[in-house]
Amino acid sequence: MAALVAALLIHATDRTPWLIAVLGARYRQHLLVMAGAIIALATLNTLAAIGGATLAPRLTPNARALFLALALGAAGLGCIGSLKPPESLEKWRTGPLFTPIIGVAVLGFGSAQFIAMALALRAGTPVFAAIGATIGGGVITGAALALGPDGVAGLRTRAVRVPLGVVLMLVSLGFGLSALRLV
Repeated sequence: MAALVAALLIHATDRTPWLIAVLGARYRQHLLVMAGAIIALATLNTLAAIGGATLAPRLTPNARALFLALALGAAGLGCIGSLKPPESLEKWRTGPLFTPIIGVAVLGFGSAQFIAMALALRAGTPVFAAIGATIGGGVITGAALALGPDGVAGLRTRAVRVPLGVVLMLVSLGFGLSALRLV
C-alpha cells in the first residue's frame, strides 16, 4: 500500500504523465499507449524491487530505514526543483505501443522506483512493492491519458509540487531521525 500511495503522489508531479499525455494526444490509440506505459513501469518497478530484495539481507534495520529516508528525501527535493519537459519522441517511428515503453524507460529510474526499492528493502516484500508502485503509476498514466497534455499541466505547477516536496521531506526527516535513533 505504501508503494501505491508513493507512486500516485510522485508520478502525479513527475515527467512520466507529461510524456504519456503527449503520446496519447499524438497517437490517439490510448489503449496501446497505456499498455506500453504499464509494461515499462512494471519492468522498472520489478527491477527496483529485485534490487531492494537483493540488498535487504546485507543491511541492518536502521540502515534500511535510513535508505527509505534518503529515497523520500530525494523525491521531495525532486518535487521542489524545476521540471524539464520530457523528450517529445516526435521523430520516433516505433508506434503507439513501443514508443511509451522506450520513452518511460528513457526517463529511467525515478523517485517512485527509488522508493519502491526502499520499501522492498525495508518491508521485505518486493512483490508487493513492485505491484503497488506499478498500480500507482498506472492510475496516474490513465488519468494523464484522459486529461491530455493541457489537463496534466496543472500537476506540474509549483503550487502542487512544492507542498508535496515539503511533505515528503518531512516524512523523510522522521524516518531519518528514527533510523539514527534520535527520536
